[in-house]
Amino acid sequence: MLSRAPSIACLSLAVSLAAGTASALELPLPPPGEDIVGEVQVIKAAYEDTFADLGERYDLGYSEMVAANPGVDAWLPGTGTEVVLPTRFILPPGPREGVVINLAEYRMYYYPKGGNTVFTYPLGIGREGWGSPVGVTRITAKTKDPSWYPPASIRAEHAADGDPLPKVVPPGPDNPLGPYKLNLALPGYLIHGSNKKFGIGMQVSHGCFRMLNEDLKEFVGLVPVNTPVRIINEPYKFGISQGKLYLEAHEPLSSENGKPALIDQHTAVVNAMIRREDLSGHDELNWELVKDIVTAQDGLPVEVAATNQASQATVTVSESPAAAL
Repeated sequence: MLSRAPSIACLSLAVSLAAGTASALELPLPPPGEDIVGEVQVIKAAYEDTFADLGERYDLGYSEMVAANPGVDAWLPGTGTEVVLPTRFILPPGPREGVVINLAEYRMYYYPKGGNTVFTYPLGIGREGWGSPVGVTRITAKTKDPSWYPPASIRAEHAADGDPLPKVVPPGPDNPLGPYKLNLALPGYLIHGSNKKFGIGMQVSHGCFRMLNEDLKEFVGLVPVNTPVRIINEPYKFGISQGKLYLEAHEPLSSENGKPALIDQHTAVVNAMIRREDLSGHDELNWELVKDIVTAQDGLPVEVAATNQASQATVTVSESPAAAL
């Protein structure tokens, strides 16, 4: 039987102790038929480290740092505390082209046309009541040093909180758009920088997508206008690596009705598996382990089944695995 704990320990053997300021995560694409990129890293925290600082250094968002390190104080991990850096990812389902944003991960993937690498960046996304959209769009324009014209709804919200906004915020350190903005074909939605690093990897915006400024500067130079953008909301991703099936689980986003019930989460896992029609030859899925992964929601890919390459069997879901969960 597969075990969750050894799986994580195995991933953590790929330890990177490299320090310093990291640029975006540029990772080689896996071979055809495989879905996992990167390696989990483990570092020892210094006295002054916080998850926000480590996230900026290693290109990770606040929420994914918290999820991967249960029980560790995000604001004062403590000198010598081992901190897991969740820098191994199952690529999002669907075509590997253009920009793919997975809201449930607070993360964006960019596949340069004709390239063999993927760039991935943490994002801040829309908070409750101002949710970021799901759909297909494209980048329509790039603007350096943008001015911000806060819409009336946002100005009213700030005024109600005793923090009135001007009609125009010029470029500079007080501008929440940062050094660049990228317009999307969805009216009113942008990809932009931020004057607050603490919102990266959280639900904090009014629907737009926030990036670390250094990431944004790199991204703007990479991505051309008219690049397609696909926005999804997939908290559960299945993927194959070296003949083994993995599951990566994230906490589902809140809705107007709060967090989805556990049974709804289990159903979502089953549906995510069913949608991966390419996952043939995989059997003996460990549903008890799947249950543990869904409960933990730590964002780390975990092995849940071996592959029988000679078999054409598929994972059987007709026996209601959600009930078994």
